[in-house]
Amino acid sequence: MSVNNKSIFGPVVLTVRNLAAMVAFYQQSIGLKLLERSGNIAMMGVEDRCLLTLNENPQAKHPGRTTGLYHFAILLPSRPALARQLHHLVETGVHLQGAADHLVSEALYLADPEGNGIEIYRDRPRDQWPQENGQLRMASDPLDFTGLLADWPLREAPWQGLPVGTVMGHVHLRVSDLATAEAFYRAVLGMDLMMRFGHSASFLSYHGYHHHIGINTWESLGQPEAPEGSQGLSQFVIQAPDMELFNRIKTAEKLESNAMEPPDSKLVLRDPSGNAVVVLPP
Repeated sequence: MSVNNKSIFGPVVLTVRNLAAMVAFYQQSIGLKLLERSGNIAMMGVEDRCLLTLNENPQAKHPGRTTGLYHFAILLPSRPALARQLHHLVETGVHLQGAADHLVSEALYLADPEGNGIEIYRDRPRDQWPQENGQLRMASDPLDFTGLLADWPLREAPWQGLPVGTVMGHVHLRVSDLATAEAFYRAVLGMDLMMRFGHSASFLSYHGYHHHIGINTWESLGQPEAPEGSQGLSQFVIQAPDMELFNRIKTAEKLESNAMEPPDSKLVLRDPSGNAVVVLPP
C-alpha cells in the first residue's frame, strides 16, 4: 500500500517548442490524459486533476547550463501500478535513463522529447522508511526489476494510462547555491529539511513526507538562471498547508505582484536561483 503524501502540488508548467509532439508523448508514453487544449496551451492530468501544463513557444531556446528543472516526479498509487508502467515503457520503446531503489520509494527515470527530466515512482509505506540516528535514510540502490515486474498481474486489462490516484509527488530543481536555496524553502516556504546529501543536495517537505522539493547543484553550481522564455520549467504550483503560512509567505522577498489577481488568490515567488513557485491558499 502506498503512503499518502498529502500531495501539495498543482500543475508543473513547462515551456515547449512543439506542443503536438509533447502532447502525444505524454498521452501515449506516460499515460496522462489531455484535459483541455486552447491555442498554444495544453493541460494534462489524471481524472480531472491537472498535473502538467504545456505552453508552446516555437522560438523558445534550450536554456543550456543553467538552474531550472532537474525532474518532476509522478507518484503512482502502488507497486503493481509502477510495474505496469515499466512494462508499458519497455513495450513502447521508451528509453530509460535510470532506475533506483531509494529505500523510501522505487523509481524510474527518463526524459521527454525536449529533454525535461521525469521520475515515475511509487512509495513504500511510511512505517517501512528506514531511520538512522533518528533521521530519515535514503539511498540510490539498484532497482529490483525482476521483483518489480513480478508484482504486475499479466492477466489484467490492457494499459489505459496512469491509474486513478496518481499525483505529482515532488519537484527536483537545479540550483546555483545549495545553502541559499535551502534557506528559501525552509524560511520562506516553511518546509522541513528531511535529508541532506553532503554539500550538493537537500530534500525538504511538509507533513513529514520524504520530500516534496529536491534541490541540487550537481550540474548547476554557480550557474545563472535560464533566460526568460527558454524551454523547460516555467513555474510549479503548490498549495500552502495552512493560512498562517500562506500569510507569512506574503512578506517574502522577490514576491512578484500581479495586479490582475485578487490579493489572496495566489502568490508568485522566485527562489534564489530564479525558479518560479506559485503558492495557492489552502
